[in-house]
Amino acid sequence: MKALTLAAALAFGTFLTAPSQAQNTMETAPLDLTFERVFASPDLDGPAPRKVKLSPDGRYLTLLRNRADDRERYDLWAYDREAGEWAMLVDSEALGTGRELSEDEKMQRERARVGSLKGIIDYQWTEDGSGVLVPLDGDLYLARLGGEALRLTDTEESELNPALSSKSRYVSFVRDRQLWVGEVGSEAKPITPREGEAIRWGEAEFVAQEEMARLTGYWWSPEDKRIAVQRFDESMVGIVTRAAIGATGTKVYDQRYPVAGSANALVELFVMDPDGENRVQVDLGEETDIYLARVDWAPDGSAIYVQRQNREQTVLDMLKVDPATGESEVLFTERAAMDDYWINLSDDYKWLDDGSLIWWSERDGYGHLYRYAGGRWDQLTSGEWMVTKLVGIDQQAGRIFFQGTKDDVLAQQVYSLALDNPGSITLLTDTDYANSATMDGKGQTLVVTRSNDDTPPHSYIADQQGQRLAWIEENALDANHPYAPFVASHRPTQYGTIEAEDGTPLHWEMVTPEMEPGKRYPVFYYHYSGPGPQIVTKGWNGALRQAIVDRGYIWFALDNRGSANRGVAFEQPLYRAMGGVEVRDQKAGAEYLKTLDFVDPDKIAIDGWSYGGYMTLKQLQADPGLYAAGISGAPVTKWELYDTHYTERYMGTPQADGAAYEAASAIPDAASIADPLLIIHGMADDNVVFENATEVISAMQEANVPFEMMLYPGYTHRVSGERISPHRYNTVFRFLESHGVTPPE
Repeated sequence: MKALTLAAALAFGTFLTAPSQAQNTMETAPLDLTFERVFASPDLDGPAPRKVKLSPDGRYLTLLRNRADDRERYDLWAYDREAGEWAMLVDSEALGTGRELSEDEKMQRERARVGSLKGIIDYQWTEDGSGVLVPLDGDLYLARLGGEALRLTDTEESELNPALSSKSRYVSFVRDRQLWVGEVGSEAKPITPREGEAIRWGEAEFVAQEEMARLTGYWWSPEDKRIAVQRFDESMVGIVTRAAIGATGTKVYDQRYPVAGSANALVELFVMDPDGENRVQVDLGEETDIYLARVDWAPDGSAIYVQRQNREQTVLDMLKVDPATGESEVLFTERAAMDDYWINLSDDYKWLDDGSLIWWSERDGYGHLYRYAGGRWDQLTSGEWMVTKLVGIDQQAGRIFFQGTKDDVLAQQVYSLALDNPGSITLLTDTDYANSATMDGKGQTLVVTRSNDDTPPHSYIADQQGQRLAWIEENALDANHPYAPFVASHRPTQYGTIEAEDGTPLHWEMVTPEMEPGKRYPVFYYHYSGPGPQIVTKGWNGALRQAIVDRGYIWFALDNRGSANRGVAFEQPLYRAMGGVEVRDQKAGAEYLKTLDFVDPDKIAIDGWSYGGYMTLKQLQADPGLYAAGISGAPVTKWELYDTHYTERYMGTPQADGAAYEAASAIPDAASIADPLLIIHGMADDNVVFENATEVISAMQEANVPFEMMLYPGYTHRVSGERISPHRYNTVFRFLESHGVTPPE
């Protein structure tokens, strides 16, 4: 252990006052954006704080703030609400070692979608509010409010999933496939055995991290007395030999990757003391081919609640577990909202001190909140709209705060309701913006982030009535804002709807350049199209689309059936039918564009990444000549190559649903692609493995079908960076220009 004293400028007592930002409108000559500037520092969106938290006593607000000279490096800052002043608490460059992260941590960051970030990516307050646990460059530090940082680990291996116990007596982490625990300030020791390469303790298995939004594999009890620890054995999981082809060499990894229809890891759950003693196994049921979806302790530590999902993802059982014996019982069962549907996992639930549960469910066709108490269910919200997030609960006041689409599916708002009068819902945010929020653990203070298509994200803390108490990041578009030179050429976003083949309204958004009467313009038609992300919203969309519009292209996007936040019936058409309804809905978008007198009907190019890359291939195959060109980034080309939890949720298994897999594949009709195609893929992709690209490349080559490709050595599913991102987009537009998809003269 080594105590490090930070420089005086970093001491918590030395506050740095944030520069004031006057709100005014910029009057400058239009300046076109380049892709080089879009991805350079400082970020054109302005400061982008992450992980906003309140100290246990509510006095300090902490966040991770990126640097003006390095948009991807984050430091830890704190705001003293009493003094009204900011200070940098931990400087990631001054304290960090620059040590390279382990391969396990790199891959875990990729699955958490933070693989591009540097410096501090997370932290945790101590229970008494005296300091924070800070992971940095693979090691752990305890930063005290007085300016001292105690180094807790110093190893070549990374400490994965670090955490303070509930009362902050212990620090825990995963190293070398074991769970390590030690009292803060003392050496940590492994409390689980070392059982070989295929067995891991305290970690989440691949599909839990990648598809279930569960990144940890252990959970502390409220009083630090016991730990629930996952053990998984992946010896039965198939191996994908992943060649991470780099610029100066190739590293080969044997990655355990459970493809659709194959064996998953065997997951078990144990409960033990902080020293590993008194270990008991939790009874998860006779069926072992299940998913351990969520694990939570009761607020008083008397029970563990385990969400067990069946392999088909149509049934979720809530188990109540005795932590002393591991014995379990089924408390209740959640089933898919309709036949031919699945259960969407959620973190929008909370066990209350009185033993009741606030629970999110789609059982009535839309995502809503329910209360479960004494074996009885009471529905708290209802209607043809979605609760999209449980923000917080003030248990003493009996008030719930949540995010939802009640007022506008394109601009989410924050609301509250009283448990004793749930029918009266109070709007807490401004409907001129798209809003999101978090709260402290006691549900006292809101942290709101909002934006619209003309206003980059800004954030503030608010009281329970939604009244702003103080800015966290005002991010005003004044003369000092990085985007200021480009405000004069900023183009507004237009919104509208068209009808799908069954009459369902589909939302679209469009940004047009300054157009001359009588001229027709090319369209850069961006799409994702798969289940999950909602692309069309009224929030800030960043500078990238403005750079594309500055080049003389119309930006267009449409959310097809299957995308999120529209309810069960809107998502359901993807069931056993990927690559079908989405293609037809996006086709409707293209046909609508062709009716507009300012659109060049022969110059509509489609671009998508991941599922969107897959969709580019399927769209070009289904409708030759409809699109002028297509860009397919990191596409899934055969669903037999993708993982179990994601693929089987929608498609079943190749063994039982072979016809659906065959119809969804992008390989059989690859030779029918007649329009210009550009394929892009990272050659070290561990998510959509590179074999997906080589399958379609080989099929088109064997059929003597022309196409173009750009491969990125060493890059994973995230092909991005200050230099690489401009290269990628410059490549895309050189491709479009070479095929005549260009603005009018």
